Amino acid sequence: MQPLAANSARHPGALTITPFNGTVTVRFSDAIVASTERAKVLHEDGHDPIFYIPFEDIYFDLLEKTNTTKRSPLKGTASYWRVHAVGGSADDFMWAYETPDTPALAIARHGAFDPDKARIDADPAEDKRHTPHIPE
Repeated sequence: MQPLAANSARHPGALTITPFNGTVTVRFSDAIVASTERAKVLHEDGHDPIFYIPFEDIYFDLLEKTNTTKRSPLKGTASYWRVHAVGGSADDFMWAYETPDTPALAIARHGAFDPDKARIDADPAEDKRHTPHIPE
């Protein structure tokens, strides 16, 4: 019997995409590049979880699409953007699968950000079921 890790290395990892209950804010230097309460979290075997933010909640005036593309066997072809803000810039700051393959359809028109270049703050929503009620 082979170890599980050896088995899974030969097969592409599975994708799981779930909504994030809370607020995700992405910054480059001091500039807010995106902020949403509608983020999705993509979990892929062998990779860290990644937040995907709807295009409507991304400030594209700070981004410039580049010619960079990369192919993922489960997600499709990613396009990349450069950020320009606060007197600086960073290449390949954001990527998106604009027309993803079927396993990743839930992240169509969503962008993800390089955690080595962006500051990504995820603040979970408070669970109102456990908030004590204070009578007036």
